[in-house]
Amino acid sequence: MRSTPRVATLAAAPLFALSVAVEPAAADDGEDATVSVLHGVPGLTVDVYANGSELISDFTPGTLTDPRQLPAGTYDLHVYPAGSDPAAAQPAISADGVEVPAGADITVVAHLDANGTPVLTPFVNEPAALEPGQAELTVRHVAAAPAVDVRAGGHPVLTGLTNPNGAGTPVPAGTVSADVVLAGTDQVVIGPADLTLAEGTQTIVYAWGSAADANLALTPQVLAGGAGHPTGASSGGGGCAAAA
Repeated sequence: MRSTPRVATLAAAPLFALSVAVEPAAADDGEDATVSVLHGVPGLTVDVYANGSELISDFTPGTLTDPRQLPAGTYDLHVYPAGSDPAAAQPAISADGVEVPAGADITVVAHLDANGTPVLTPFVNEPAALEPGQAELTVRHVAAAPAVDVRAGGHPVLTGLTNPNGAGTPVPAGTVSADVVLAGTDQVVIGPADLTLAEGTQTIVYAWGSAADANLALTPQVLAGGAGHPTGASSGGGGCAAAA
């Protein structure tokens, strides 16, 4: 099992609505970085701004954007209530100096921390080298929930994951039935869900939502061929069970 790196975790005050603005404080002239954004805060439809311009509108929970190319450099991240004018409003979440390295593949996740507070966590996507016939299954815990284990075909493959951490492991390529249980138990809190793991790819599964509100869900992201070109699809809220 290998852990997945995070750039930073950015704490926030509680929000009624959320939007994200990305403003470059400094940029390199070299290779661009690939950036995707996942909305994992339940119950909030948001607008996303980049460099003062609207990047995403009506961004709904569980949605993962297509990857976008941004100049490498140091970025300031600001979060505003939806519908606010970034030129006039004070950000609800602010983080300066987030490094986006040249050539990096990063997923920025807006989610709840373990206590239910909205935060931003940027993850660096680094697919592992795989043997023929293998795929990589990575799970990132970004839910307001306690530590969990991840099972594939009823057998634990990743254990003791805590918010906002992730881990990955090579598995045989194919379709597996995966679920998430409370760590050290058989109590299912998300799933089961069928995942198709293509040979040579990394499938990243984000567990997000709130156990207390019984809206835990999974959203997958696939890095095709280890090349760092992610695609995403929302699983919505189906197959979710509340944690005790």
